[in-house]
Amino acid sequence: MISAGKTDTGKKRESNQDSIFISDTPIGPLPNLYIVADGMGGHAAGDFASRYAIEVAVDYIKASKVRNPISLLRRAMIYANSEVYKAAEKDRDKAGMGTTMVACVLVENELYVANIGDSRLYVINDEIEQLTMDHSLVEELIRTGQLNRSKGRNHPEKNIITRAMGSREEAMPDFFEKTLTEGDRILICSDGLSNMVENDEIREIILENENVENAVDSLIDRANYYGGVDNVSVIVIAV
Repeated sequence: MISAGKTDTGKKRESNQDSIFISDTPIGPLPNLYIVADGMGGHAAGDFASRYAIEVAVDYIKASKVRNPISLLRRAMIYANSEVYKAAEKDRDKAGMGTTMVACVLVENELYVANIGDSRLYVINDEIEQLTMDHSLVEELIRTGQLNRSKGRNHPEKNIITRAMGSREEAMPDFFEKTLTEGDRILICSDGLSNMVENDEIREIILENENVENAVDSLIDRANYYGGVDNVSVIVIAV
């Protein structure tokens, strides 16, 4: 298993409110750990929220003795949500801040994923599968049949998040599991990529670039080529 990741400010934003974490080696009881977080709440607050949420979650995992991946990710993200919320309560400049978070761990050939918000995790092989489900207004409209998915990408309320870490005192992530096969690629990204590049094109770029670092660079370059209207964060893992 090999991975690479990068976060980029994009072409339109003055600051980068995204943060990432990559470890191919053990973090506490987990054999590896990968996280993407996309902050919100103004320049300073969003940047702080994403960095602090990852820092708190990783520190929690390092100190934990819980070995079940889903249980540990759940506890770490619930704790991080609480700490980000408390930080916002203490500092007026950070009031209302929050962050998305997607975290995953691979145990042998099993992938365990937790997410809050609209950052995504895909599994890519002959097809591209979005494993996570967005916590967004547009996704709720699509699920309830009020909006066609093809129209969701350009919806004026695309950026409204229905669940975010730190914006409320309590927040529960969703969890996903998948059995992987040799040759699968895992992509974790913020919406700065998924809003700019279609899924089929993402798949083509990853399959064309066997080197994961090249794949990461190519995905970010493509998002920026199409306008780079948001921060772009990408992690690619080769199984």
